[in-house]
Amino acid sequence: MQAGLHEVATTEVSYTIVCVSEYKTFQGRALDDEYIDELAAEAERGYDVDEILRRRGGRPALGDGPSVVVPVRLTPAQNEALSQRAEATGKTRSEVLREAVTAYLVPA
Repeated sequence: MQAGLHEVATTEVSYTIVCVSEYKTFQGRALDDEYIDELAAEAERGYDVDEILRRRGGRPALGDGPSVVVPVRLTPAQNEALSQRAEATGKTRSEVLREAVTAYLVPA
């Protein structure tokens, strides 16, 4: 049985009691009645959707808009050379590829 769940059986009905205080948020805060009341009050005040979208997680943007994933096939030799260049420069393989594509496509 999971922590926080307690089964109670009587002759007439069987039910489960959930001890909410044993649950915690990802940050470790106890999910007790006081915190639930705070969350409910926050929800009743309403949320700024633009602010929530602005601070959501994920990778940082590379440019003005969303990035496009472009799968590329490399020979084993190209793959090894890419890994060596990335390690030597302290960059990721993606950074090295983006720089190489930019250098090739953008006129000097």
